[in-house]
Amino acid sequence: MVKKKLAVIGKDVSKSISPQIHKFIASRLNLEMEYDKISIPESEFEGSIDALLQAYSGVNVTIPYKLAVIPRLKKVEGDAKTFGAVNTVNCKNLTGYNTDGLGFMLMLKNSGVEVSKKEVLVIGAGGAGRSVAKKLFDAGATVSVYDRNAESAKTVAEEFGVTALSSLTDKPYFLIVNASGVGMHKTEGISPVGECLLSLCEVAADLIYTPPKSEFLRLAERAGKKIINGKAMLFYQAYYADCIFFGLKPDENQAKKLFTEFCEVEE
Repeated sequence: MVKKKLAVIGKDVSKSISPQIHKFIASRLNLEMEYDKISIPESEFEGSIDALLQAYSGVNVTIPYKLAVIPRLKKVEGDAKTFGAVNTVNCKNLTGYNTDGLGFMLMLKNSGVEVSKKEVLVIGAGGAGRSVAKKLFDAGATVSVYDRNAESAKTVAEEFGVTALSSLTDKPYFLIVNASGVGMHKTEGISPVGECLLSLCEVAADLIYTPPKSEFLRLAERAGKKIINGKAMLFYQAYYADCIFFGLKPDENQAKKLFTEFCEVEE
């Protein structure tokens, strides 16, 4: 098999564990790859992205370039077209994909969480929130989206048929998803919602994977709720991306087995 030259690109990927994940998957599936981390200041993105897309077999794209990369591509497929955001690029044919939604839904499934006919609250209407809201809606959930920028939530509601909330009230939801990014980096130790609201849900899922237990999850756990950290989503979206890069057919059971092994190795 031909060795692939891959990378993750974003504004600051210095702490990203994407290389560890992709290299682990490659080692288990006998794939040949080298995987780099490339941080690009926003002022340099326009001047450097085309050369990077030529230099690599494929790239994973993270904050804040999931939309900015699209004009440099020849086409977008599947969820990338639906969400208007790309996290995976096959550089050979300049085609963009989005595996975030698939990764999120497999995380829920493998955590034993079924959302059909359940009320769900998504906090955050950015790229991640958009993909999560649409996937939950498609799975039969009743979805409400809240964002501090009310217009962002309204846009998601108009596009995907979910409900936009201009404010939060303490009412019961089956699942609350933190897709806002609040709780990591400079906001570590802060939860986007209060303990009272979390005490009314059954499951709290955070897309953040570091810290392992965000304040959002800590408050939910203290209230006796099931909590899900975003590490599984990160792993699964990487797995789906590698399937695209290497032309493999995704297998949910294989993905689950690989994630279990990855966690055991990391401990």
